[in-house]
Amino acid sequence: MPIYHAFAKINWALNIVGRRADGYHLLDMLMQTIELHDTLHVEPAGALSLTVNGASAEEDNLILRAARALNAHAGRERGAKLSLEKRVPARAGLGGGSADCAAALRALNALWGLDYPDAKLLEIGLSLGADVPFCLTGGLARVSGIGEGIAPVANAPSIPLVLVTPGGGLSTGAVFSLWDAGGFPEVELDTAALADAVARRDLLAVDRLCANALTAPAVSLMPQIGRLIDGMRALGAGAAFMTGSGSTVVGAFDAEPAARAAAERLPGAILTRTLPGNFA
Repeated sequence: MPIYHAFAKINWALNIVGRRADGYHLLDMLMQTIELHDTLHVEPAGALSLTVNGASAEEDNLILRAARALNAHAGRERGAKLSLEKRVPARAGLGGGSADCAAALRALNALWGLDYPDAKLLEIGLSLGADVPFCLTGGLARVSGIGEGIAPVANAPSIPLVLVTPGGGLSTGAVFSLWDAGGFPEVELDTAALADAVARRDLLAVDRLCANALTAPAVSLMPQIGRLIDGMRALGAGAAFMTGSGSTVVGAFDAEPAARAAAERLPGAILTRTLPGNFA
């Protein structure tokens, strides 16, 4: 049975730089693949089915939507038996659903012998979610537009991370809606300088340069996020920030022993690390 890893991601930074006429936000982000992942098992079947941690999935699950999108592009219905081992927290800003979607696109493209090139998968992926194209590409990259602009950054490092997702996560739509309502300060983001600092593993510079326009609205919904960011720094993180639309707080550490010690102090913490290179 073929197995595909669906790697999560972090946003080292996220800025909102505009909005299209159709309502989609235009973004400027620095994103990187991390070691934490879900696992997708795929095997041939006459009908399409999906279980998540042993339970039947809802019909709007992104894996099933990916399968239906591939069938629609191919002009015929194919089946597959899909099972997902879910480890990435939901509603966390870690792109878990998008990573699952990307893994399903690759898995079913192979299983069904569609032989769609990466450009086609990226096009289909973007129609399913803004983070899906990056999850198909992986590594360290500056991501722009609504997720379609992906500029890889060389020398992506491996950096120990501690993740904590307070309050069971946040709704992406709710956080963006609150930002749209206004009243939050604009952030200044030098994405090129931040990318250079990440590549050099200069965490003090990363902490100074990383910025997320959604942190302020997320903190207003869940003040614990702000306290966790401060707590990560107090436990020795060289950089601490919220990823995506939250609620996950990320602590980046110079060395794994320090990260492990911090994780042991934080209930529910996940110890992981960034991954260099292309993991598509």
